[in-house]
Amino acid sequence: MINRDDLKQRTGRSYWHESKARRIIKAWQRSGETLAGFARRHGLNRRRLVRWASRLRTSEPEAIPFHPIRVTGGDTTGPHAAPIEIDLGSSLRVRVFPGCAT
Repeated sequence: MINRDDLKQRTGRSYWHESKARRIIKAWQRSGETLAGFARRHGLNRRRLVRWASRLRTSEPEAIPFHPIRVTGGDTTGPHAAPIEIDLGSSLRVRVFPGCAT
C-alpha cells in the first residue's frame, strides 16, 4: 500500500521508475477516484499518470485463452502411444509426443 507521504515524495522527482509508477497507478485504481481527481488530491501531474497508466497497460502480458480439446482416437497411453496433434488452422499444427512433460 502506498501512503500519502510516499506519494508526495515521488512527485518532486523528474523521472519515475516503472516499479514506483506501478505502485502509484495501483493506488489510483484502488482509490476509486477519477484519474484527474486522484492527481489533483496528491499534487501529481495528470498527464504523467495518463502516460504511465497507458504504458503499464500495454506492458502487461495478455491472458492466454484456453480452448477445449477432445481426443478423437488412438492409443494415448503406453509405449505405442500416438502423439497428440493440435490443429491451429491456417496449416499450423502442434504435435505433443508421449512423455513430454513441459
